Amino acid sequence: MSTKQTSTLSDRIAQGRGVAQADLVLKGGQIFDLMTGVMLSGDVAICGDRVVGICADYEGKREVDVTGKVLVPGFIDTHLHIESSLVTPFEFDRCVLPRGVTTAICDPHEIANVIGPDGIRYFQSASDRTLMDIKVQLSSCVPSTDMETAGATILAEDLRPLMGHPSGIGLAEFMNFPGVLHQLPDVMEKLALFENAHIDGHCPLLRGKDLNGYIAAGIRTEHEATTAEEALEKLQKGMRVLIREGSVSKDLHALAPILNDVTAPYLCLCTDDRNPLDIAEQGHLDYMIRTLISLDVSPLAAYRAASLSAAEAFGLKDRGQISPGKRADIVILNDLQTCDVADVICGGTWVDEAAFAARDVIDPVGRNSVNAPKVGPQHFRTAGNREDTDVIGILEGKIITEHLHEVMAIEDGDKRPDLERDLIKIAVIERHGKNGNMATGFVRGFNLQRGAIASTVCHDHHNIAVVGADYDDMALAANRLGEIEGGFVVVEGGKVLAELPLPVAGLMSLESHEVVHDQLVALRAAARDLGVTLEEPFLQLAFLALPVIPNLKITDRGLVDVNKFEIIS
Repeated sequence: MSTKQTSTLSDRIAQGRGVAQADLVLKGGQIFDLMTGVMLSGDVAICGDRVVGICADYEGKREVDVTGKVLVPGFIDTHLHIESSLVTPFEFDRCVLPRGVTTAICDPHEIANVIGPDGIRYFQSASDRTLMDIKVQLSSCVPSTDMETAGATILAEDLRPLMGHPSGIGLAEFMNFPGVLHQLPDVMEKLALFENAHIDGHCPLLRGKDLNGYIAAGIRTEHEATTAEEALEKLQKGMRVLIREGSVSKDLHALAPILNDVTAPYLCLCTDDRNPLDIAEQGHLDYMIRTLISLDVSPLAAYRAASLSAAEAFGLKDRGQISPGKRADIVILNDLQTCDVADVICGGTWVDEAAFAARDVIDPVGRNSVNAPKVGPQHFRTAGNREDTDVIGILEGKIITEHLHEVMAIEDGDKRPDLERDLIKIAVIERHGKNGNMATGFVRGFNLQRGAIASTVCHDHHNIAVVGADYDDMALAANRLGEIEGGFVVVEGGKVLAELPLPVAGLMSLESHEVVHDQLVALRAAARDLGVTLEEPFLQLAFLALPVIPNLKITDRGLVDVNKFEIIS
């Protein structure tokens, strides 16, 4: 059963002309016009899923008084992984659509790394049934590199049958930028398959001629710029830059100075990875808009980047404006400056609990996906005869890490955590039942004083990642994840202090976003009790295993020097 509105061409013309009653009329509000930057008065007439009339008086079968309100186009999140919200697409719909996000351009490569094309098909099927318009990009890099063990491998021949779905735009973020530059055969096959479609980018710190070569592959959008200088070079070379503010990757403040009325048509907003705790406490794209305005970005530039510019960047010509013929994606604001959302209309449907309840929700996939070997404390020893040690250095608010070098004593053939220097053990354990690989290393930045934290949200291969000050607690945390089908666990003194089960591919909960929020609150408190000072320790941990983000990372196969694109022997 579909809850999405439809209309005929004849009805749209008749209702737009006013010779027939409109299905829905919004009366008394003002439209913030993103083309001219002025406020427009008059009614908004809606026929089915389309706006058919503005700036005139209309009669409607249903009329809603929005006097004193400001109407803006629905917001478009131009790049995100819904799995990082830790809930299913249907709960994500409930979580962020009331905040004005009417279109989400997602890359389901998290679930695809666990169960392959079936994960992408699940998102495509969900997109047919959600109120929000979910656009499902086809995942380009599963796995992200050949330096990790994922649950699946997706080649160009696997993507071809997935093309043509109504939710499709093109190829999702091409993370393996060295593979593009060196023209690896499987990379070239994917680029060729999508040569005349949209290809989304992912090239952190790439500059100069290498950036030219990457863009020359037909890649047009990019969300990994972390400085104004980097973003400007990418803009000047023809890329649309997506300003990101996730739960870990926070680039909004760094890039806000380049967003103005001149550049706004070429800048968009995205969240990439944002969890229900931050969404509930801060917001989603609404948070980004009000923060940008508080940083002296003009409302015109902020709202353009959130909707019209995003629609243009991804070829979505049917949205981004409140104007005749466009999708009726409308955010009704109490206040423009603070992006205070009163109500939302998505595709002509008034967003409320009744509309959500009418959806045809499908069963999730990817159950029983954690098939890791049982581990004991002895598995977390780091053997070696060199005291010189590579250490991953966390930069809070970024997924880029430092490649540090520390001298660590060897005791009984093992390098143990050094809590005084904030050098704690990290391990990645293969959990897809393929080879049982396990690698250990050291990380600085958690300030963990005791216990352990473990997760199956471990980008992008989603093996088990665990950090700890105590080997027994690390073993308990890792083994507990197998018992709850994946998720997050905090352990101290042989006891589980807090946990969040994520049984859908080890990535998403079966609970509501409200329940997940409460569980995250408990997890964060438990982590702080262990001494952790990071604001978001769980997703920060997840990104320590992503070997396409500089500078030093760890996978189940060992420490990875990302700049050299090789495993450290």
